[in-house]
Amino acid sequence: MSKVYNKLVRDRIPELIESSGKKAIIKKADDVEYSQHLRSKLLEEVKEFLDSGSPEELADILEVVAALGSSCGISFNELLKMANEKRRIRGGFEKRIVLLKVDD
Repeated sequence: MSKVYNKLVRDRIPELIESSGKKAIIKKADDVEYSQHLRSKLLEEVKEFLDSGSPEELADILEVVAALGSSCGISFNELLKMANEKRRIRGGFEKRIVLLKVDD
């Protein structure tokens, strides 16, 4: 009996599947397919976090963000620098401000 996934998985997942006595059928994605799968994986991981609230899912989101940055030619450290610069200019979310409306 086979189960079809057709999704991007972490590098060691096929090895872990095979160590359990099952056979993992895999392929390597080309650049376009990789980008599409990363975007889908980001949505999947965000949904998992929203459903569970688990910090472990946040770690998975960071892993996907790092891979997306790398696929765009940007290191994770560069992404962090960009985030820090945005935080310096526009602020973060520490004050929990909710903008209700803007009147003319």
